[in-house]
Amino acid sequence: MFKRNGKIGRRDLFKTSAGVVGSALLSREAAAAQAPQRNVNTNSSPSALKITDLRVCTIVKPGPSPCPLIRIDTNQGVYGLGEVRDGSSATYALFLKSRLLNENPLNITFLFEKIKQFGFHGRQAGGVVAIEEALWDISGKVYNVPVYQMLGGKFRDRVRIYADTDESDDPLVFAKRLKARKEEMGLTWLKMDVGLPLLQRIPGTVTAPAQQNTWERNQLPHPFVATEITQKGIEKLSEYVQAARDAVGMEIPLSIDHLGHLGVNSIIRLGKAYEKFNLSWIEDVIPWQYTDMLAHITAESPTPILTGEDIYLKEEFIKLCERHAVSKIHPDISTSGGILETHKIGDRAMEYGVPMAMHYAGTPVGAMASVHCAAATENFLACENHSLDVPWWQDLVNGIDKPIIDKGFIKVPDAPGLGVTLNDEVCKQHLAANTGYFEPTPQWNTERSWDRLWSMIREEESQRRNVVG
Repeated sequence: MFKRNGKIGRRDLFKTSAGVVGSALLSREAAAAQAPQRNVNTNSSPSALKITDLRVCTIVKPGPSPCPLIRIDTNQGVYGLGEVRDGSSATYALFLKSRLLNENPLNITFLFEKIKQFGFHGRQAGGVVAIEEALWDISGKVYNVPVYQMLGGKFRDRVRIYADTDESDDPLVFAKRLKARKEEMGLTWLKMDVGLPLLQRIPGTVTAPAQQNTWERNQLPHPFVATEITQKGIEKLSEYVQAARDAVGMEIPLSIDHLGHLGVNSIIRLGKAYEKFNLSWIEDVIPWQYTDMLAHITAESPTPILTGEDIYLKEEFIKLCERHAVSKIHPDISTSGGILETHKIGDRAMEYGVPMAMHYAGTPVGAMASVHCAAATENFLACENHSLDVPWWQDLVNGIDKPIIDKGFIKVPDAPGLGVTLNDEVCKQHLAANTGYFEPTPQWNTERSWDRLWSMIREEESQRRNVVG
């Protein structure tokens, strides 16, 4: 390197510099290879992650029930939890298992597109959604971040909760229960069921055809039942709402559900009668499919109209928002399509100036999926909970601050994924009769059908044409 005169030659200098730079680059690469990636679970190799199993257990609790839970296992020990909607069947998830095995669970959108055709409105969406939730849970655990962070971050640290209240034929007793929700439980949003059941024993309150059969009473959509409320009926229902407002005040939001299967004109008349109570909404006044009728009711009623708990996927929500057919939307994450789809629903509703409340009635697993979505969705108002009176509800899970519902709010967890694990002992105490706890399900490993929704050239025919060409 040195010349005889002791000086460094130019060529030798370039060689030396290149060697130093090269050594530095190699050292950096070696260090990078040895250093763990920040925020990534080093116990997993994301690109090699595969789904190996899907198992279920079914919890029974007071209120809407049963509540099937699923667990998706992987080849690296990372698992995810999800929940089929309350009152539904675990079969909605199990028959999708064969479409998931050996897939990478981190490909959430790909897998959702693969299985979403097997969901539908109401409870039939439950299997698709449970799987979607479990995939997000796995992804959060692998990348060591809470689900809300993968949705773009959070707008709020706490998610507001509202709850139904057990009704009573006595308006004062009903009002007292609502007051307890506010003052003893600390709720900042209330809901009461005020409708036809409260009028059953009061003559002159309802006009309806006599001797309707069960199908007519429970299965026919509202406009076809020919049931209308009288002025006396409106006055009686208003007594319940007046007693509630007297007990809890005008400051706290108050919503109403379960009017019954009434005609459009009756709903409008009720909406006008309730104006003085400044209600946050009347819920599910007619089936959501009747967009034009809903738009008519919303235009005529000074009391806000809300719907959406049985709608699957964003398209029908967008239609309601475009038409301003309702004042507020109300997806249930276990039907609407899961965490990301519900987040998209909220974003689209925001563009049309429509706020979003959320319906939910299951276990803490789906409740936490709702919490992550709500935290990351700008136009969110409040999320329902149907288990405030179930003392062991929060004991079904570990890993989260207790009480889960604290003075009307759920704290958004910062643990990876959904942020909860199951308390196996408590869950086993509340299993549906004659069911097991995440038992093997090999019978669903090879369930198959022709899933494609449009025609295609057969693979062998396509190959033959390519050869000929």
